Amino acid sequence: MEETIDPPVPLLQPASRNETKALETQLLGGERTLKRRDVAAGAGVSLLSARKIWRAMGFPNLGDDDVAFTQRDQDALSTVVTMVREGLLTEETAISVTRSIGQMTDRMAVWQIEALVEDLVAEHGVSDAEARRAVVSELPNLIEPLEELLIYSYRRQLNAGIQRLAVRAQEGLAASAQGREGDEDDTPLPLARAVGFADLVSYTSLSRRMNEKTLAKLVQRFENLCAEIISVGGGRLVKTIGDEVLFNCETPIAGAEISLALAEAMAADDFLPEARVAMVWGRILSRLGDIYGPTVNLAARLTSLAQPGTVLIDSVTATALADDDRFILTELPMEQVRGFGEIRPVLLQRGRGRGIVVD
Repeated sequence: MEETIDPPVPLLQPASRNETKALETQLLGGERTLKRRDVAAGAGVSLLSARKIWRAMGFPNLGDDDVAFTQRDQDALSTVVTMVREGLLTEETAISVTRSIGQMTDRMAVWQIEALVEDLVAEHGVSDAEARRAVVSELPNLIEPLEELLIYSYRRQLNAGIQRLAVRAQEGLAASAQGREGDEDDTPLPLARAVGFADLVSYTSLSRRMNEKTLAKLVQRFENLCAEIISVGGGRLVKTIGDEVLFNCETPIAGAEISLALAEAMAADDFLPEARVAMVWGRILSRLGDIYGPTVNLAARLTSLAQPGTVLIDSVTATALADDDRFILTELPMEQVRGFGEIRPVLLQRGRGRGIVVD
């Protein structure tokens, strides 16, 4: 009998110069034929104004003689200019909105490329360097479906933001009024939000002992788990900073549920260390996709005071949750908190109910 031999797995080949050039043409919408003054003139703006927009998008500086642009670059510049000329946006707002697009898509592109490299390493057993040289060959068939997903997600997220503006939860408004006279329009900071931090315990010492792949797996697992819980709980993941996530949500109840679910999920995960979690209900300023204010600072300070696997809140947040049997509140000894003086932390524990369930 003839021996059956499986066909060899095709080896990854680094992208050729022609493949790289073809991919660039596909992404940029054509050959680079324009200089920066050509693009600015075509959009009807000064070179100075064009450079402001390009800097906001995160583009590097280019010289007058660099042939670096395509017709698509001119069309994009014209779009921004038209929004300002038609009074839809002021110049300052247009720069800010453009910067948000540039920063978010830059992070997204790097994230996606790294995911593809990681996949090639895992599936083909090649080195990281070999995977990076070969990833260009994988991209052409992915551009259109990824672009469709991007537009779909943007519209869904924009709608979610509109709903947060238009449908303010009554329990959140009631909680924000506690201990304050006046109405919703007289506050120094505009948004009443629950702000929370989750911080992995002993991350620094763990990262020193882990190899690159294990550390990447830990960080990715932590971020994915946090993102799922925060999303299912109706919150927003503001940002991740290595071993820490920052989130916010509309009501103190939602903030409490998310915080407890995060602490419980980390404690139940055999691969991840436990997490310290803290949540504060208060007012914030939202700018540049981030959040600011004393509420954020206090949540960060309380996180450092929390014991592994526990959730801390402050006394104001505890008052907002006091009559809800889903939560058990235990006052702890006074603590001296930098920037806030003496603060009485409150331990938040689960009472009745299952809490957040992630399918």
